[in-house]
Amino acid sequence: MNPELYLADLERKPEALTALAEALAAGDPFDGLPGGLRRVVFLGMGSSRYAAGTAALRLRAAGIDAVAEYGSASRSHPPGRDTLVVPISATGGSGETLDALARYTGGAFVAAITNVPGSAVTEGADLVVPMLAGEERGGVACRTFQHTLALLFALEARLTGAGGDLPGTLGRAAEATADLLDRRGEWLESAANLLDGPDGVYTIAPAERLSSAEQSALMFREGPRRAADACETGDWSHVDVYLTKTLDYRAILYPGSRYDEQAMDWVRRRGSTVLSVGGETPGAKGTIRYRGDDDPMVALLTETLVAELVAASWWRR
Repeated sequence: MNPELYLADLERKPEALTALAEALAAGDPFDGLPGGLRRVVFLGMGSSRYAAGTAALRLRAAGIDAVAEYGSASRSHPPGRDTLVVPISATGGSGETLDALARYTGGAFVAAITNVPGSAVTEGADLVVPMLAGEERGGVACRTFQHTLALLFALEARLTGAGGDLPGTLGRAAEATADLLDRRGEWLESAANLLDGPDGVYTIAPAERLSSAEQSALMFREGPRRAADACETGDWSHVDVYLTKTLDYRAILYPGSRYDEQAMDWVRRRGSTVLSVGGETPGAKGTIRYRGDDDPMVALLTETLVAELVAASWWRR
């Protein structure tokens, strides 16, 4: 892995996302799915599973039986012709995901999502959906995470028949991403200093966007090798609040949960440090806004860039 190339990968996000929007406007990558599907099983590890967790929750809310499974899980739903299995692997070679996929090949409809056409995850797949994220030369899944979310939105639209202008949403997310990149001179140094403490950094997001917190924490661990962990906003008051008592607790909050104030009440009482990304949060010691951050789908596709750029700045040191 290389910090300079990782930064270059981040800087290419708007260009790559715009190209994906154009590809989706030209055709539905899930056009080959059969009818009669009643269950969706996502398989993946790391960033792939984070994105799948968000997608599975959205599908369940639409009335579709969906689960995001660890590729390493030894037991899950049995195969069946009414089951859609979606293995997700940016490299196409995640060993755990391939092992899990072997249980379904030939017994369920398999739609593989990967950034490497012809890779192992595509072998035996009934449908292959390319991420179109380009090579991540820095060795860290960043654009592929963003593109996975976008493609899972496309899958949701296909399965639910929901309308909407997904290419337009991706275009707005590309503009939001470019906005953060273009204005980083105004916010990045102060954000990096605010989060730079002796006890690691924490990330908090609503259940509907938990993948943002998980991906952000991973970026701090994977690049600059900082201690970092993610938490769902409502759950925070049950599992992470204790850390504010004894640690120099510093966190990124992605607002939008009905339980933001419940968490921030403890943060204010304990004098902890929170950076709010994408909305104003009373008690936060810093706030970063960006174009379109009032659109939950744009936020989901964009907000992790703040953590990714902070991670890049720490890593480059």
